[in-house]
Amino acid sequence: MERLQKVIASSGLTSRRKAEELIKEGHVKVNGNLITELGTKVKESDKIEVDNKLLTKENKVYYLLNKPREVLATTTDDKNRKTIIDLIDEDKRIYPVGRLDYDTTGAIILTNDGELSNIITHPNNNVEKVYIAKLNKILIKDDIIKLKRGVKLDNKLIIPKNIKVKKINKDNSTCIVEIIVHDGINHEVKRLFESIGYDVLKLKRERIAMLTLDGLSSGKYRKITPKEVKVLYSLKK
Repeated sequence: MERLQKVIASSGLTSRRKAEELIKEGHVKVNGNLITELGTKVKESDKIEVDNKLLTKENKVYYLLNKPREVLATTTDDKNRKTIIDLIDEDKRIYPVGRLDYDTTGAIILTNDGELSNIITHPNNNVEKVYIAKLNKILIKDDIIKLKRGVKLDNKLIIPKNIKVKKINKDNSTCIVEIIVHDGINHEVKRLFESIGYDVLKLKRERIAMLTLDGLSSGKYRKITPKEVKVLYSLKK
């Protein structure tokens, strides 16, 4: 027997966190009975309904996309703006793993595998995300030390794994910085730098775990290989 939220996520309907919300909010029935407790376990033969629609298993698909600027990292938009779903030719219902801001570019995973989504986004698994940030002024050593000591965001101490100044432009007093994080906090990189008095002018995510943007120009995507999926699953602590 498996936990209900895991079964829902594994079906490809949504992520495990969203599945937990659906259960708590009264959207899920098992064998005709409304279920609102997260500890509920189900058998393979149980009939599961979400919003009165029977849950069915779907073949898993996995994509890595190089998200362009001014494209939403979401499945739909009420203002009819372009989303990352519009960029991928796939009939199955897929959704982004984690977030990238409207003006942030770079690597993002899309899938219908809720279990893998949970592995990548859960902070306990320490999945690395590598960002390249352009800052509005030159990052000094004392401020790097402050970041490495940790910054409190959302009541949690966030400590970047590494920070490295890649390039300095003395003409306009800006710099390019590589920063590695693994917490998945909203607007994490921008807020880290803002906490020490810097603005992020441009931001790009270059790597998620071992997945890089090699060979992917802006707006392009590729399938994640079965071998790569296996490696991502192995990151679960």
